[in-house]
Amino acid sequence: MAKFIDCSHLIENGMTTYPGLPGPNIGEHLSRADSRSHYQEGTEFQIGTISMVANTGTYLDTPFHRYAEGHDLADLPLTKVANLEGICISVEGPRIEAEVLNDHDLSGCAVLFHTGWDRYWGTERYGSAEHPYLGEEAIELLVRAGAGLVGIDSVNIDDTSGGSRPAHSRFLGAGIPIVEHLTGLGQLAGSAFRFFAVPPKVRSLGTFPVRAFAILD
Repeated sequence: MAKFIDCSHLIENGMTTYPGLPGPNIGEHLSRADSRSHYQEGTEFQIGTISMVANTGTYLDTPFHRYAEGHDLADLPLTKVANLEGICISVEGPRIEAEVLNDHDLSGCAVLFHTGWDRYWGTERYGSAEHPYLGEEAIELLVRAGAGLVGIDSVNIDDTSGGSRPAHSRFLGAGIPIVEHLTGLGQLAGSAFRFFAVPPKVRSLGTFPVRAFAILD
């Protein structure tokens, strides 16, 4: 039997994902009590609502997030986000260097970085500029190698101490999706797996939450 590993954080009302961004507002359009007047006795439904920024929870970035001319969620090929051969590398930060990628065939793979930073999820430290991020040589190696997708269990794949975002610029410019705020990657390190991080098909959005998960081979 296949073993599924959930790599996504729970989305809850009012939670903080990225410092400075508002949390989601989860409510009801139609309550179960109010629905009873519309149906026969014993039949009831709930219709929920959610208002949130697209960068909520564990989310995927497409080129449109960074570039006005880049493709959005609606034009994201499923081949880029579903059933990808996965590689998970355990690393220590804050700066992740290219050397950790040696001896890996990265072409077409979902390359995930397990840093353990997800242990700070929901705390002030999670958004600290000390978080793990990819160095520029590692970024360039991944682009040259043709990685299919790149993900990290940190608050940002880039160094946030300044205004430059080389990982977002290079990966999204090359059509490589990014998944941030992953969790549970320690269960994948050193294992063979297939990776999935599929967002809904939304026009004119570049980012959206995903239910990221892996299937161990």
